[in-house]
Amino acid sequence: MTKPSFLALAALLVCPSGAFVPSPPRAASPPSATALSSSSSSDESTAGGPRPEQVSVSRRAFGLSTAAATLSIALPAAGAGAEEEAPAAPTVVVAGATGQTGRRVLEILSSRPNLSVVAGVRNVQSAEKKLGEASTVVRGAMVQRVPSIDKAGVELKRLDVTADSTDALASALSGAQSLVIAVGFVPGNPLKMNEAAHAVDNVGTCKLIDAAKAAGVKKVVLVSSILTNARNWGKEKSPGFVVTNAFGNVLDEKIVAENYLRSSGLDYTIVRPGGLKAKPATGELMVSGEDTLEAGEISRDLVAEVCVASLTDKKASNKVLEIIEKEGTEPKVFNGLSM
Repeated sequence: MTKPSFLALAALLVCPSGAFVPSPPRAASPPSATALSSSSSSDESTAGGPRPEQVSVSRRAFGLSTAAATLSIALPAAGAGAEEEAPAAPTVVVAGATGQTGRRVLEILSSRPNLSVVAGVRNVQSAEKKLGEASTVVRGAMVQRVPSIDKAGVELKRLDVTADSTDALASALSGAQSLVIAVGFVPGNPLKMNEAAHAVDNVGTCKLIDAAKAAGVKKVVLVSSILTNARNWGKEKSPGFVVTNAFGNVLDEKIVAENYLRSSGLDYTIVRPGGLKAKPATGELMVSGEDTLEAGEISRDLVAEVCVASLTDKKASNKVLEIIEKEGTEPKVFNGLSM
């Protein structure tokens, strides 16, 4: 019998390149949020009407719950037949494992028992070096310090969403039950950003989804961004959308991949973080409904924890989770999902 999951995210309608959203002067409070504790509060909606329920939970409490739960994809306990051969450990593939969010997901998964973890990377030899050492890296406009990862329990496989065929990607995913897609183009040559964003965040991601279906993957978690669907809910002039989409129209490319995943028939969770921070979380996790957040920031550490939880929490099945940190709040004890 698998251990029950104590993980809980919001059961809502619901980037590596998350939207860069500077905190604007606030004329109104964010959408209403309900703390997963003994107290709750509500604020005015920023979109001129009530929004789906939001849930706040501290990163510390969230981390404790994930550690206690040990992922419900862990192996069943051994039965009376001691002589029977134990089944193979379930496999999770992390695509974009050397990226800032992907490597954090990899770090969490690699610490879990009874789990086979595959790091999907463009260049295996280069990735072995990158993952095995702490370093300071520059990604786009951000300078970040990244820790090394213990690769003892991680298998590295080539997974290049731009160069590999669908068949090649499917071969790399063979035997996996779950996939976390944390790929995203890195802004570089301004003359080629549109091409790069289209190739990675749109076409390449869709190709990886096709490969997942062909390989028999059951669950896909896609790291995207808030405001990907801004044009469809009247937020195309939002500062967060304008600034982020200036980099290769990346949000317009991401929504294509999101919709492709939603129509794939696969069990999915789309995680839409706000502006990404390299430092540890300093506020509570706030999980909001689809197309509700247009500003806010969140630690990549917390994004990774949400991705890992989404792999097994049934409440996250076929949902879009928009997440930011609620700054300036005290941690609250996580007591499960309050509906």
